[in-house]
Amino acid sequence: MDVVTRYQAERSTKSILVVDDEAVIRDLCAKALKGYQVLQAGDGEEALRLFEKGGIDVILTDVMMPKLNGIELLRRLKELEPTLVVIVMTGYAEKEIILNALKADADDFITKPLNLLQLKTAVDKALDKKALKEEIANLRSMDRLKSNFLSLISHKFRTPLTTISLFLQNLAGGIYDPHDPESRRNLELICGQSRYLESLVTELLAFSRFMDADEGVLREPCALNDLVRGIVCSSPEAAAKPGVKTVFDLDPLPPLSLDREKIAFAIGQVIDNAYKFSRETGTVTLSLKQEGDDCRLTVTDTGMGIPREELPKIFEKFYQVDPDGAGQIRGFGLGLFYAREFVKLHDGTITVESEPGVGTALSLLIPHGAPAAD
Repeated sequence: MDVVTRYQAERSTKSILVVDDEAVIRDLCAKALKGYQVLQAGDGEEALRLFEKGGIDVILTDVMMPKLNGIELLRRLKELEPTLVVIVMTGYAEKEIILNALKADADDFITKPLNLLQLKTAVDKALDKKALKEEIANLRSMDRLKSNFLSLISHKFRTPLTTISLFLQNLAGGIYDPHDPESRRNLELICGQSRYLESLVTELLAFSRFMDADEGVLREPCALNDLVRGIVCSSPEAAAKPGVKTVFDLDPLPPLSLDREKIAFAIGQVIDNAYKFSRETGTVTLSLKQEGDDCRLTVTDTGMGIPREELPKIFEKFYQVDPDGAGQIRGFGLGLFYAREFVKLHDGTITVESEPGVGTALSLLIPHGAPAAD
């Protein structure tokens, strides 16, 4: 495909919404913008409804319209999507209108009567501007994530390092008696903090590898029943809660063709969280069932639960549920983010239901996909 053909193909996928209460103006714009996907709206309210359906790249709007004028439409659109590019068409040269449009973050102006060549040029420039805005927004988002990550790492490492440092200072000052029960408890505490640091480094290295990896799904035969049992047996969070009863309700399923490492990670994160957020006593139930052509693994705990307003956030990067508000939840808040990404790579989904004080159920729906070879 040559450069011209590729440009035409890319352009044909871009959607332009023309908003004007005059049908003749909308039709003229549509003809001038041949080669783009052009949608039309007769007023601001209709334009908002069309925009909320998604897929609009540039909006071309008149100022004076019934129901919702162009300036108010511009304000609402920018609140919904700051990187959206909006071109204002106006037959009014009043300074106040221009200033209000600029305050509402208008990207360009076209005066009426329309110059069709100017219109097409303005839209082409607007698309270039939108691409630049999105790139800048992505860079800012990456910088913000990097800053949050560095801050989180500093916080997570500071507590165990401070504890170990204080103990070593006491040891160097001769404040240690191997026969004193308190000294022995402090030593056990330091050993525990050292193991925690080691686990943080291991987890950090694993996440670093996931961030850089782009190998897709490497499928192999995988028996989910055995995998789930093995993950529970090796879970440090399960070992730390001996008072929590584990109930297995695993139907015998044939081996599936899955990426063992990625699915094991996803299931491991869900299982670890079930124990981590359980009380000292309770129950974690693991249910594996076949649902048509899919299989569903549901991990249910009787723990603290998650407030309804927190549920949409639990799959975000660096987000951690902190029921006590102490800021001492272990981990980096990346586990469920990558768990969902890895399940999505298998065309599956993760859903969550929770009630504070009652418990949480996370459900992984995994398509069977291609059957595993014997």
